[in-house]
Amino acid sequence: MDTSGSSLRTHTCGELRAEHAGADATLAGWVDSTRRHGEGLIFIDLRDRFGVTQIVADGDDCSPETLATADGLHGEDVIAVTGPVRRRDGGANPRLATGEIELVARQIRVLNRADHPPFFPTDKDSLPNEELRLRHRALDLRRPPMQRLLALRSRVAQTMRRHLDARGFLEVETPNLCKSTPEGARDFLVPSRLQPGEFYALPQSPQIFKQILMIAGVDRYFQIARCFRDEDPRADRQAEFTQLDLEMSFVRRDDVIALVSDLFREIWRDAAGVDLGDIPVMPYAEALSRFGTDRPDTRFGLELADVSEIVASTGFRVFTGALDAGGVVKAIRVPAGGASLTRKQIDGYAEFVKQFGAGGLPYVKLEQGAFATGVAKFLEPAREALAAALDLEDGDLVVFGADTAKIVHRALGELRLKLARDLNLIPPHGERWDFLWVVDFPLLEYIEELGRWDSLHHPFTAPKPEQAPLLDTDPAAVISDAYDLVVNGSEVAGGSVRIHSPALQERVFGLLGIGPDEARAKFGFLLDALRHGAPPHGGIAVGLDRVVMHLGGTDNIRDVIAFPKTQTGADLMSGAPSAVDPAQLDELHIALKPADRRG
Repeated sequence: MDTSGSSLRTHTCGELRAEHAGADATLAGWVDSTRRHGEGLIFIDLRDRFGVTQIVADGDDCSPETLATADGLHGEDVIAVTGPVRRRDGGANPRLATGEIELVARQIRVLNRADHPPFFPTDKDSLPNEELRLRHRALDLRRPPMQRLLALRSRVAQTMRRHLDARGFLEVETPNLCKSTPEGARDFLVPSRLQPGEFYALPQSPQIFKQILMIAGVDRYFQIARCFRDEDPRADRQAEFTQLDLEMSFVRRDDVIALVSDLFREIWRDAAGVDLGDIPVMPYAEALSRFGTDRPDTRFGLELADVSEIVASTGFRVFTGALDAGGVVKAIRVPAGGASLTRKQIDGYAEFVKQFGAGGLPYVKLEQGAFATGVAKFLEPAREALAAALDLEDGDLVVFGADTAKIVHRALGELRLKLARDLNLIPPHGERWDFLWVVDFPLLEYIEELGRWDSLHHPFTAPKPEQAPLLDTDPAAVISDAYDLVVNGSEVAGGSVRIHSPALQERVFGLLGIGPDEARAKFGFLLDALRHGAPPHGGIAVGLDRVVMHLGGTDNIRDVIAFPKTQTGADLMSGAPSAVDPAQLDELHIALKPADRRG
């Protein structure tokens, strides 16, 4: 690292090596630990984000004042140390990059004393609870694992910028104070002082703006954008998050997929030293059929198999009832599960699937060539056909789902993941990277409780060109020009070719129950722009937070965001959200209901 512009240090704490021996250096950082070896000999580990260097304060080599200063140091004090670099007398420390050398303290300047902290950033044996870490985030971010994640995030972002800049993309910022438009989640609203009673919305994504940029002739746009959705946080989702947003003109689906595949190959090569090779493509219908989800984890088996025809004549009412109602029966083969899973565990799985709408979990075991336990007496006549279809072996367990396709896929898809975790079938972090493009999504889904169609992605997604005529006759059959990128069962990117025809956009709005007046009120500026000559265009949004989560080996999105919110949307460090001065509300012409006031 070039520290030539710094007057407080000549090198970082991770920089000095054996070739620096004999030269003078000045280091600055935090006291990681101190060790006193008898009279007149003190060792200090000095830390910054680049590494750790051992400092030696030796009464034979430094003044009494310097030795006294060293003796008075405590953990997390901020100091600067000047002196000669020398090779370690007792041999190198292989755990440190600087382990061949030490800095002999000729002068120690205390830059800031630290109070006793609520926890020490390098205490590996007693990591504090997350609430305490978030409340004292500055200390938490000093922890070496957090420093590595921050550095990783920065590295990934720079790779994204370099990759896209080299391919003719312009980085363009879009507004954070926008018009409220329906994009699938609740908006965060910002009141306007200058226009009382009216509100901005924080953007859920830059979707409409990037389409406007394509109509404006920008041709290739990107932005590392902040996005806001007023929805409940979870382990892999925050109300405030960051995405790489990009859009391209005069492209088809495969053009976007090719560009983003190249981008991810470069990111993984740079950050993980991994060659991803070709990324396979799977239709949405196949993903649901085989894995029960549109973001399948393909690192292990336990695939869903349709056994509807095989079990239709068994007379088992759970199966025949589902089939008579137009549903399906699917099965998962659990290799050796008959021996490894107890009755209590299987009963627990039956309770587990009920939360996803399933009525229960019929099952059988194959023992000595025959079905045993569970619903064996019903399925024994179909044993040979099931054994052939599922490639069964003695000791296997077979679990079934029988209901509507939607419920079966959801319940068995979730069960598949739980079984994989319980049976240790998921490879350790970094051992395997299964990327997959999922394509050919339905354009629309019917919401029974609302009695209308809704977009599976968003209302600006285009149908595949040959599918457009079906909008008037069979909307459920229309396939969209959308695509998602999945890694190890997690969606990390999603996008589509957009509607560039104003007439087609109005047809889709009509199917979604958005009439001409509402469309004009909410999207008039987009519809007007489309009429002024819109090129065919498409794009994608890449979840930066999720990408860093995967590369960094954490399953908590708060670990890769410098200042995240809790599950309740609170910032424990700053105390946000908080009450504001009544005068501020008066300026905004806002009055709170009594029940809305804290306390």
